[in-house]
Amino acid sequence: MTPADPIIDADLDAYVDGELDVSRRIEVESYLSEHPDMAAKVMADLSLRGELRLALAAEAVAGGAQTREAARRLERGLASGRVFQSLQRIAAVGVLVTAGWVAHTSFGAFSATEVSASVPPPEFVDDAVAAFRTTAIRSEVASQPKATGYNPEEMRAATAIVMPTLPADWKVADAEIYPSAFGPSIEVSVDAKGKRLSLFAVRPGSFAVAKVAHVALDGVQASYWQIGEVAYALVADPNVNNLDGEAERLSRTLY
Repeated sequence: MTPADPIIDADLDAYVDGELDVSRRIEVESYLSEHPDMAAKVMADLSLRGELRLALAAEAVAGGAQTREAARRLERGLASGRVFQSLQRIAAVGVLVTAGWVAHTSFGAFSATEVSASVPPPEFVDDAVAAFRTTAIRSEVASQPKATGYNPEEMRAATAIVMPTLPADWKVADAEIYPSAFGPSIEVSVDAKGKRLSLFAVRPGSFAVAKVAHVALDGVQASYWQIGEVAYALVADPNVNNLDGEAERLSRTLY
């Protein structure tokens, strides 16, 4: 999709800051999907902003008010442009190290931190599991029509949710828009070489760049991640192997 107005740096900064309306955000995301180098820079900004927000949200941060104010200045500086992006990231790491938030020597757009590793699965994972189970029930009811005519562009236009590209050997069994705690969500049930998988996507209302994580709960397993404003979960029965690998493959199609 070619936007009516060219995408400029101000649009990218506004995207990172969450200041675009839905239509312009979709245009920016389409632009980023065609410019992987710029997408990597934007994702790096989103990752840094998320880590800074974690530091600012903590109730007990070593360094006190002075450290928090330094982090706020760094966060505000992200909106001024990308000329000094590398210097900003180095300075931000220094602040977070002082605050006790970084326990390793480097981080990129998809590196895990001790903070994120210790946090329970986000709420959208519960919605993904609920959608997985609802679709399983629908599949057993003959009178319930199955939406096998999956059209990701049509769903994107209706929900502003960008879906990953499915592998060619995956067969869509059903595709539905479900309600969730965060508004409309998309659930696509697929047959992946004899394995039943459920791909779930929703806009959770926050920016984040989180690599694939895994959780087992209530008799199912889920691999979940987030890119920008959209969160994803791949849900399956416990006997399905390499769910994280499949989730990683899907996440790479979004860049």
